[in-house]
Amino acid sequence: MAQFAFSAKAKYLPEDAGPDKLFALRDRLGFARNVIVQASCHGTDNAATLDAIAKSDGKARGVAVVDPAISDADLAKLHEGGIRGIRFNFLKRLVDDAPKDKFLEVAGRLPEGWHVVIYFEADILDEMRPFIDAIPVPVVIDHMGRPDVTQGPDGVDMTAFRSLLDSREDIWFKATCPDRLDPTNDPWDKFAEAVAPLVADYPDRVLWGTDWPHPNMQDNIPDDGHLVDMIPRIAPTAELQQKLLVTNPMRLYWPEEL
Repeated sequence: MAQFAFSAKAKYLPEDAGPDKLFALRDRLGFARNVIVQASCHGTDNAATLDAIAKSDGKARGVAVVDPAISDADLAKLHEGGIRGIRFNFLKRLVDDAPKDKFLEVAGRLPEGWHVVIYFEADILDEMRPFIDAIPVPVVIDHMGRPDVTQGPDGVDMTAFRSLLDSREDIWFKATCPDRLDPTNDPWDKFAEAVAPLVADYPDRVLWGTDWPHPNMQDNIPDDGHLVDMIPRIAPTAELQQKLLVTNPMRLYWPEEL
């Protein structure tokens, strides 16, 4: 958002994508709520995310990026502002430092009901396992840890990811970003083939989203309507769609309404 400063360490500078555009897209696509994830370009200044949540009329919650040294009082303020989790980014092209020991310390101080979102790529999954095992709150894996979906549902990457999911009952995942994961491009057949079995086997621990405004993409930017069209391809039954789009996000972000 142009009115909010970008971090001096930002690896990319996105175009303006304010709450008005976000909520208009939400309504256009037929959804009722948003979960807003702090963009790495804003660093640990969560003002843009908090501003969007405040303007949502209670229809948005958020995931923050924080300095591991954040005080308990400031964590409480984030909770009051609608934040329900924090994100740890391990993509070296996006962040300079990812101190696991400090991340674990702050994870142990999170307000009740929060979770940790982790973003990494499939080639470091094995080295991430001890860190993930040590996190004392539920974990959500961004974009399934970016597997090579062209390997298919039984490929090395998806098999390793299933092993991670089986290691803890409170590890969730986002069945998201076919545009980033599937080089075959829209209609992303390889993504659907690889991900649908995962959704079917772990229906109570999966989330979906558009990843709008698709930051740090120079080309192949998807049509968000086409992303919605992917939903029945990865969750073909009404029961799976209800969990993917309603029940599961409510459990993580609006549990008080269940």
